[in-house]
Amino acid sequence: MKQILYFVLLASMVTACNPKLGNGLRKKDLRKDVLIRTTKGDIVVRLSDSTPLHRDNFLKLAKTHYYDSILFHRVIQNFMIQAGDPDSKNAAKGIGLGNGGPSQNVPAEIKTSFFHKKGVLAAARKGDDVNPDRASSGSQFYIVKGRIHTDASLDSIQTYRLKGKKIPTAHREVYKTVGGTPHLDQSYTIFGEVVSGLSIVDSIAAVPTSKGPDRDRPIENVRIIQTKLIKRKN
Repeated sequence: MKQILYFVLLASMVTACNPKLGNGLRKKDLRKDVLIRTTKGDIVVRLSDSTPLHRDNFLKLAKTHYYDSILFHRVIQNFMIQAGDPDSKNAAKGIGLGNGGPSQNVPAEIKTSFFHKKGVLAAARKGDDVNPDRASSGSQFYIVKGRIHTDASLDSIQTYRLKGKKIPTAHREVYKTVGGTPHLDQSYTIFGEVVSGLSIVDSIAAVPTSKGPDRDRPIENVRIIQTKLIKRKN
């Protein structure tokens, strides 16, 4: 009897030290990275505590295997790779994708200090005309591939795409060395970044894609095999 009581007490202590957060997550989950295992290789992303709504939503979906078997349905070289549409799991070739996902959006958490350098993880969303608050899709995300920019190209983007909004000097230096997609800045919620597997992002971004009704969908499916919460290495 004493042994049983000991194990009950031990279990309750473990639970108390690692409480549930009410959304299917535990406190320790917030300190984990997410492994995205794809048919091209493994990508590991780290989520930002500055965007808790998006962080928790992505962790919950990854933990419950929502993304398992989902395709990267939109891939554009020198731009980004996009996934998260549950309709893609069993979609026949030639079918356009990109409209699937939970009915509930995630409120925007756009931070001025975050910018679209290569490797950042951001939430897809509907356009401003139907979504003026810039709320994010409940499941669809993209990882930036981008390209290297020059001062001239950044000046042009600043004038014509960002409508005069200045690209901070520190951001410009990253865009000129690491690359990215600066025209998306301050329009989409960035909520994490790749910490391992950027070469896999490059590999996915380079696959041949359709020019038909399923435009930008890879001709040969690139699939998320599994997502998993893993211990951070650093």
